[in-house]
Amino acid sequence: MNRRHDDDGPILITEAAVSYDEEFAARKKRYSLIMACRIPCLVLAGIFGIAFQWPWVAVAFIVLSVPLPWVAVLIANDRPAKKAEKPNRYKRESTQLGAVPDARIIEAAEVLEGRSPYVGHSERPRQPRQDSADHEPPRTGTEG
Repeated sequence: MNRRHDDDGPILITEAAVSYDEEFAARKKRYSLIMACRIPCLVLAGIFGIAFQWPWVAVAFIVLSVPLPWVAVLIANDRPAKKAEKPNRYKRESTQLGAVPDARIIEAAEVLEGRSPYVGHSERPRQPRQDSADHEPPRTGTEG
């Protein structure tokens, strides 16, 4: 990331969580909005109860306004849900193994039968087979 030393502006990080101050401000705003709904409920209860003489409507507005402080506190104290993170896993392509056109299975018997005394293109002889009839055990130097 190119950043000059004299630039004190913030760096945008898309995966970063919201700062605590911003989160707290949003929670205070939610609390204030819910509590502000309580005042119109009480005013409407007074209007319907006194002016229109509809006591049941007034009681309904009062009953509606009673749990609002409790709901406001619960919602304001609740932190935002964490984002579900999808793990970044490697997925190989199904055609990846099909890219080798002349692949074939080599059986162990084919390898043993086709074994030659020379390895590949080099002219070095392989070690002689030790299971042949003329094989002698290695000398240890203690024979007299």
